[in-house]
Amino acid sequence: MFKIPKHQVAGHQAIDGNLGPLVDDSGRFYKPLQDDERGTTELAFYQSFSSKLPHHIRGLFPVFYGTQLVEASDGSGLRPHLVLQDITSNHLNPSILDVKIGSRTWYPEASEDYIQKALEGDRLTTTVTLGFRISGLQIYGSKESRYWKPARKEVKSFSADDVRLVLRKFVSSNLEPEPDCCFASTIYGGCSGILEQLLELKAWFEDQTVYHFHSCSLLLLIDKESVLNGRTVPFVEVKLIDFAHTVEAEGVIDHNFLGGLCSFIKFVSEVLTDSKVSTTEASFN
Repeated sequence: MFKIPKHQVAGHQAIDGNLGPLVDDSGRFYKPLQDDERGTTELAFYQSFSSKLPHHIRGLFPVFYGTQLVEASDGSGLRPHLVLQDITSNHLNPSILDVKIGSRTWYPEASEDYIQKALEGDRLTTTVTLGFRISGLQIYGSKESRYWKPARKEVKSFSADDVRLVLRKFVSSNLEPEPDCCFASTIYGGCSGILEQLLELKAWFEDQTVYHFHSCSLLLLIDKESVLNGRTVPFVEVKLIDFAHTVEAEGVIDHNFLGGLCSFIKFVSEVLTDSKVSTTEASFN
């Protein structure tokens, strides 16, 4: 009934006897609840968030179906799992980006050990310099080349230029030698594209004072084959995930997340703008 997620790009994985998430064939994703306050925090968030978020924002969060006791992937027996929407379900070759948002991933109430560990990770990546970092990715190239899925060590070492290249490859029909960005206008642009969804999220974060989202990620999923197969509007999904470090905002705007989100929007916008310029120049040649 349960399987290891085929398209997981970041986080703990249910391989080699380790504890990690599972999926089933009905489109559900089973995330093991952590034993400490992180599990309590994430469960409390999912149980209450739908009543605290405006309707037009709820679609940017995974559907929450409740909890279920599931045989843990590490062989430790039955364990409570969050039951969530499997965003990758029904997609044969999805391209996925996991982007951790914010210039710091720790929160003031955390233990000193956790803060020091988070600080080290933040400084070794683009978290501090850009306000976000890519935590994992897979980009579908073609039936021949399959996926580009760099190892986690390589992803952690990404520079700002590497991030730009990833965002270009994400919307290209080719991965080498020079990404063509031919899908940028339909995947990043358009009324239902990634940029529009990010801007909608940004508008909410400019006002919302309910939550502070620490160490939270944006999951971007696209299906480039839907465009190649003649679909006018490509399948594009933007979801916020990972809420084990979400805390009450107490009436204060989440500037950490908002700043990182604005920075990421800038990077996406630049790729879209550059692709339009390239298209215009090509039409005159």
